[in-house]
Amino acid sequence: MDLSGVVEVCDPREVGEWRDGDVWLAGGTVVFGEPALRARRLVDLTRFGWAPVTELADGGVEIAATCTIAQLVDWGRERGVPLVEQCCRAFLASFKIWNVATVGGNLCAALPAGPVIALTAALGGVCRVVLPDGGERLVADGFVVAPGVTRLGRGSYLRSITVPASALRARTAFRQFSLHAHGRSAALVAGVLDDHRFRLVITAAVPAPLVHDFPRVPGAAEVADLVAGVPEWVDDVHGDPEWRQHLTGLLAEQVRRELGGE
Repeated sequence: MDLSGVVEVCDPREVGEWRDGDVWLAGGTVVFGEPALRARRLVDLTRFGWAPVTELADGGVEIAATCTIAQLVDWGRERGVPLVEQCCRAFLASFKIWNVATVGGNLCAALPAGPVIALTAALGGVCRVVLPDGGERLVADGFVVAPGVTRLGRGSYLRSITVPASALRARTAFRQFSLHAHGRSAALVAGVLDDHRFRLVITAAVPAPLVHDFPRVPGAAEVADLVAGVPEWVDDVHGDPEWRQHLTGLLAEQVRRELGGE
């Protein structure tokens, strides 16, 4: 990206009124890769100095928006949550990007193949959004609305994602497929099973995350019906809609079988 239009990099605590051309800056991988942003002033969220991951008293965890992918993977390994690294390895990025790109940046970019989007949806993460007036609101579901569109709102930023303890204890299954070894995900399916529900999450193949909760492990026909009823599939160079639908059905059935003990 040509950053010749940027005239200032400022502290978020001194930003004042939000203006056209203002862009939140964390790792910067999205800002530097999206010329359509037309940035004039970069507001650097890293100056808050947030802890990457904070363990909560109830056993849950709060992941800062500025936590890097590398830091998230390290925490997932230590905590024994395999779905974290599985999703992050679906990230089309080198180790150098892992050490710069952030959890919040990947989520707020709202790309269909964003792996943090899949992870957040699967683990029931609650997004903590800070409003321009300093107030906060929580977004439990549907943070990503469409490709490149979130529920942030003008001048708001993502502070963190809170994941409940129950999700960290749950059994999980993961399937992902790309046209080539290091390509963008064409379809990504994750399953989470705990004492209360079976959650199936479909991303990459659809414009926004598809999340469906079953009261128990569903049958093959239920999963097939769910996939057949998806109203829209992504159509781009990474895969045709019909192929993505077929592929998603195969991956979803594998996830169902794994968590169902078949």
